[in-house]
Amino acid sequence: MSAFTQFRRGGLLLGILVLVAGCNRHGTPVERGIREQVLYRSLSADLTDLDPQLVTGLPGVNVASALFEGLVAEDPVDLHPVPGVAERWDVSPEGTTYTFHLRSNARWSNGDPLTAEDFVASVHRELSPELGASSVSMLFVLKNAGAFAKDHEGKVRFEDVGIKADDAHTLRLTLEHPVASLLSQLCQPAWFPVPTRVIASCGPLAGKNNPWTRPEHFVGNGPFTLTGWEHNRLILVEKSPNYWDAAHVRLHAIRFIPSASVDAEERAFRGGQLHITEALPIARIDAYRQANDPALQISPFLDTYFYRINVTKPVLNDVRVRRALSLAIDRTALVQSVLRGQQQPARSFTPPGCDPTYDPPAAASDDPEAARKLLAEAGYPGGKGLPPIELLINISGNHQLIAEAVQAMWRRELGVDVHIVTMEQTAALAQRSLMAYQILRSDWAADYANDPLAFLNVFTSESSDNHTGWKSPAYDALLAHAEREIDGARRNDDLKRAESMLLEQAPLIPLYHLTTIRLVHRSVHGWYPTLLDHHPYKAIWLE
Repeated sequence: MSAFTQFRRGGLLLGILVLVAGCNRHGTPVERGIREQVLYRSLSADLTDLDPQLVTGLPGVNVASALFEGLVAEDPVDLHPVPGVAERWDVSPEGTTYTFHLRSNARWSNGDPLTAEDFVASVHRELSPELGASSVSMLFVLKNAGAFAKDHEGKVRFEDVGIKADDAHTLRLTLEHPVASLLSQLCQPAWFPVPTRVIASCGPLAGKNNPWTRPEHFVGNGPFTLTGWEHNRLILVEKSPNYWDAAHVRLHAIRFIPSASVDAEERAFRGGQLHITEALPIARIDAYRQANDPALQISPFLDTYFYRINVTKPVLNDVRVRRALSLAIDRTALVQSVLRGQQQPARSFTPPGCDPTYDPPAAASDDPEAARKLLAEAGYPGGKGLPPIELLINISGNHQLIAEAVQAMWRRELGVDVHIVTMEQTAALAQRSLMAYQILRSDWAADYANDPLAFLNVFTSESSDNHTGWKSPAYDALLAHAEREIDGARRNDDLKRAESMLLEQAPLIPLYHLTTIRLVHRSVHGWYPTLLDHHPYKAIWLE
C-alpha cells in the first residue's frame, strides 16, 4: 500500500482553512459542503504523482480511486468485486482466461470512448522498464508479462503477453496460472486504464515527470475528474459528466487536503473544516472514547506497521544484528503505553484476519536476552563498536512518538545509538527508491483481502515494492508454489514456511497491526468500515 508530501507541521492547514471559513458568511466548509455536496477529506500527505501507474502509498490510492476505474470495482459495504468498466465477464473452466465485456457507454472524462485497446495500451506502458511503474509486479500474473518486463534484449514481444482486445468492447486476459483473487486485484490502480494518447501528446509515453496529470491536461475515466492541484494545499476533483454511471454519483466535488499533522487535522475537524480526518492524535483518542463521540470511528484494517532494513548497508548486512534489533522491541509496551492499546502487537508480517484459514508464524518475538546474545555474537557486545544507526521516518502522523519509543528500547536493551532522521514523505520515498537509508519507517496495507500473498509478495526478488536489497530464491520458490497450489492446507504450509523465513532473515521488523482511527462527520453517508479502508466515492453523499 499508500505517496505522501505534506504541510510543515500542520499549523498552515488550520490557518488557511479558518481564514477561508472566516471570509465566507455562509458557514464553515463542512456546512457549505453538506448543502453543495462537496466532501472535505484530509490526506496524511500530498502526492508526488496522480498517474495511477506511479502512485505510491495510501494517499495516492485514495485520490486515484476517485479519478479512475478499472474493469472491476468494489462494493462499498464489503468490497466484493462488482462490475466497473466491464459490465460482465466470463471465466474459462481452468481459470486462466478471463473475457471482459466493456460497457458501450464507457467514456474518458474528455468524452472520448474508452475501449479494450486502451487497456492493452495501458498495460504495455506499465510493463515498459523506462516507466518504472511502482506496482508493475502485480501484472505479472498475465502470461509472459514478467518475461516481457524483464527482457532487455527484445526477445519477448508484447504480442505474447496475455492481454488482447478481441474488439472495441471485448478484452481477454490470459494468466500464467489460476489466480483466485484476480477480480479483487483488478480494482487496484496498477490495473486502471490511462489515456496513452493524451500522455503521449504531453511528453514521452513512459517518461518521468510527464505533465499529463496537471489539471489543464488531465483525462481520467472515474466518477470524478481533476480540476485543481496546489501542492501541499489542495487536490480538487469534481463530478465527471462523462462517467458511465454519473446519474448515481451524488457528490459534486471532493476537496482532498494534505496535512503533515494529526493535531492540525483534529483541530480542523472540530472547527468545521473537515468531514473526514485521516487519523487522530494518540493523546486525543481516550477523550473521544470517554465522551462516546459518534464521530470517532475505529475499524479493523489489514495493514502492518514495520521498519524496513537495508540489508546492503554495513552492519545491517549481518542477519544477527537485524534479528537483535527485532527481538529487543517490547511490542506489547509499545502498543499499550504509546499507542494506547488501539493496535495489536505484530509477531508476524501478515495481520490476523488476513485469511481465516491461515495462522501466521509468531516469529517476531520480544526477547531482549536473546537480542543481546545475538548482538554479542555479531561482535558488538553491549553495543560496543557498533556505529550509530539512522532511522528514517516521515514527519506526518504519530511516527515520531513511535520512533522515540523504539529508539529508547534499542538504547536500553542493546546499547545501540540510533539517530532519528525526519523527512517529508516525498523525500523519504525518494530515499527508499534509491536504497539511500539504513532503517525506514514503513507500513503495508493489503491490496486485496483473504490472501496472505497480498503481504508476502512484497518481499519477493522481483517485487517492485521490496526496497530492502534482500532476495531469497527459496522464499520466491515457496510463494510461487503456493500461488499454484490448489489444496488449501498445503498452500498455507508453503506460505507459513515462507513467512517464517522472512521473519528469521529480518529484512523488516514488524511492530504492530493497525486499525483505522479517524473522525467522520455525522453528515457523511455511504462510508462503511472495510478491512482495506477503501471507500468508493460514488457511493458517498452528505446529508
